[in-house]
Amino acid sequence: MSDVAQNRWWARVDRVARNLETWLIVIVLGGLILLGASQIVLRNLFSVGFAWADGLARLSVLWLGLLGALAASRDGRHITMGALARVLPPKLQVAAGVSADVFGAVISAALAYASWQFVGDSREFGDTMLGDFPAWWFQAIMPAAFALIAWQFLVQAVKRLRGGFVAESPL
Repeated sequence: MSDVAQNRWWARVDRVARNLETWLIVIVLGGLILLGASQIVLRNLFSVGFAWADGLARLSVLWLGLLGALAASRDGRHITMGALARVLPPKLQVAAGVSADVFGAVISAALAYASWQFVGDSREFGDTMLGDFPAWWFQAIMPAAFALIAWQFLVQAVKRLRGGFVAESPL
């Protein structure tokens, strides 16, 4: 495959992934808002509510947090400490950025592994949520998101090394 064709293929994959992430965030956030609003109306006007709503709201916040972290890592917008980076020479700024990206990838990969173990244990023990649904169905976002975040950090490190990515603050 030629470099041009390969770049187009990666651009298409990136576009699809961005759209999927964005739509998942929109759907989960919209559902969380509707669920919260309906709970308020049902409780205040009719003194009833959905028994499963609080658990679903907690899960929605988990999913939103991880999807948001994935979107932030994709765009190089994670929280950074950039005061030192601003005074470094350009080559050291790149080195600092690559180091920060590799560190972020290692930590994210460790979290992916730990959450993979957690989800596996949850599945093995037969944990359930929201009634009788297997808990691991809902928890699977954790290892998936952390693995994708680790991947995004590695991609950013490579882009920095190639000179194709300049973050606002690499540390």
